[in-house]
Amino acid sequence: MYTAFICAAVLLQAFDSAPVSDERLAAMHAGADTVNNDMLLNGAVTENTTSHVVSGANTISSGAFSNASGLPVAIQNSGSNVLIQNATIINIQMQ
Repeated sequence: MYTAFICAAVLLQAFDSAPVSDERLAAMHAGADTVNNDMLLNGAVTENTTSHVVSGANTISSGAFSNASGLPVAIQNSGSNVLIQNATIINIQMQ
């Protein structure tokens, strides 16, 4: 019992909020058969000028992601006046 109390205290600290009660959790449902993810990115590069700029190649060497954890993302730009838009949707289904 004492260990459970310590674990709950650590979790409370880690998430900065109280756990959801069993009653409230029972009323919450996700689990839809259809998943709809929509990411809207809208950007523009306009009226920019560049002069005397040297652009080069981008390389990712072997081992660049060695020992990486999570979802490593590499966004590269080898040009000038470039708009880079990146979005990641993570959908976790627990069954």
